[in-house]
Amino acid sequence: MGACSSHATVIPDADAIRRETGFSQASLVRLYHRFRSLDKNKKGYLCRTDLREIGALAVNPLGDRIIESFFPDGGHAVDFPGFARVLAHFRPVEEDDTGLQDPKEPEPLNSRMNKLRFAFQLYDLDRDGKISRYEMLQVLRLMVGVQVTEEQLESITDRTVQEADEDGDGAVSFLEFVKSLEKMNIEQKMSIRILK
Repeated sequence: MGACSSHATVIPDADAIRRETGFSQASLVRLYHRFRSLDKNKKGYLCRTDLREIGALAVNPLGDRIIESFFPDGGHAVDFPGFARVLAHFRPVEEDDTGLQDPKEPEPLNSRMNKLRFAFQLYDLDRDGKISRYEMLQVLRLMVGVQVTEEQLESITDRTVQEADEDGDGAVSFLEFVKSLEKMNIEQKMSIRILK
């Protein structure tokens, strides 16, 4: 019995989580240890404050938006399966993945479309299914900080919304968002190598 298998038995519902997220057994064990180290009070769940202890999120301009994605229904706690589910969006797409899958199976959380859905919800602050000019401006402001003037930022925002907004409603729908990013290698840009 290897070291991994003896630790994996302590992860509740490990097989179901692996099937849903696509994480290897070793990655799931690493994530579980990270989850438990963030859960300093041994509550069995993480809150926003716990997630702010992740250094990469603390320095990421979208860190607070990413943290909010762990709480899609506005809750105050995320358990280990929820933690793994969010991180699965950042799992790299396998090199040998042909993109063909059983149509009866759900689309992998790390698929291009699910990565785009995840990115879209970082912009869609009010969760109405559209990115308004105001929402785009707020996110861009977080991303560029004080590096550009407010006037330049508003110009970038207007141009970005205008280029993506095909139906002329002044906002970017999910389908418009997908189309505007069709040439971007989102699979690579939204991947964290350690999450296999």
